[in-house]
Amino acid sequence: MAQKSKQNKPLIGFVGQGYVGKNYADDFESRGYPVVRYSLEEPYIENKGLIKDCDVVFIAVPTPSTPKGFDASIVDSALSLLGKGKIAVIKSTIVPGMTRLLQKKHPNIVVMFCPEFLSVATAAYDVANPFLNVVGIPSNSQKHKKAAQLVLAILKKAPENLMCTSEEAELIKYAHNISGYMQILTFNLVYDLAEHFKADWGPIQRAIESDPLICNRYANPVHKGGRGAGGFCFIKDMAAFARHYEETVREPAGSALLEAAQLKNVSLLAASHKDLDLLEGVYGQKMMQRAKKARR
Repeated sequence: MAQKSKQNKPLIGFVGQGYVGKNYADDFESRGYPVVRYSLEEPYIENKGLIKDCDVVFIAVPTPSTPKGFDASIVDSALSLLGKGKIAVIKSTIVPGMTRLLQKKHPNIVVMFCPEFLSVATAAYDVANPFLNVVGIPSNSQKHKKAAQLVLAILKKAPENLMCTSEEAELIKYAHNISGYMQILTFNLVYDLAEHFKADWGPIQRAIESDPLICNRYANPVHKGGRGAGGFCFIKDMAAFARHYEETVREPAGSALLEAAQLKNVSLLAASHKDLDLLEGVYGQKMMQRAKKARR
């Protein structure tokens, strides 16, 4: 059983060992923290009972979007593993307001949200070199503020370290992902016109990448085998964000914009046969059929 180190560092738990949980656990271990890893895969599946002893537990498990909606049930189940009075740090992307709801459901632990900004290909580097640490708390209580200060103290230091409400932290994560999604669509729209005029995309992309006023991380419309905002995070998070916006803000023009963006993106991915399994898992066949009709 892992215990506190000689330096009396807190025992850190991790539920989930995908690219987020694994790389954060590796980072904490490299900095001398005692770590417990639990996941449904070997060799960590036997560690389920040890999570209750951890002082701080980072939760990095799937939060899928399906045709039925956003699903936080795996996060909910993970919270039940913590011991009384322990600190849960949700890394999984969740819709605004969810941290507060989960805290009410689990009053015997301290729940907070700490978004991650990792890319799959560079996850280890991203953890070791964060540009921002955000800890969102659902209550302004001394208990929550003290816990947030502890989490900020044990994370790898970043140029900017921010404590805010849990809703603000949840929105920061969506601002990051939805911004990337829309950038990809923007450049794909320009690419559509370039194809129409038989223009070479090369000089256009070089100009975009040279322009300091354009965020150009996603300037290449054709990447990873096709067009469109692919990958599990972009597809599922836009679907969840759009549904949540429609259910809470209820502003028709905003909902229409988000719906159109998804329809365009699905049509791009489907036409280039990119991430079709992810698309069907998030949207089902209905959206796929609509996207096919939109391209005619």
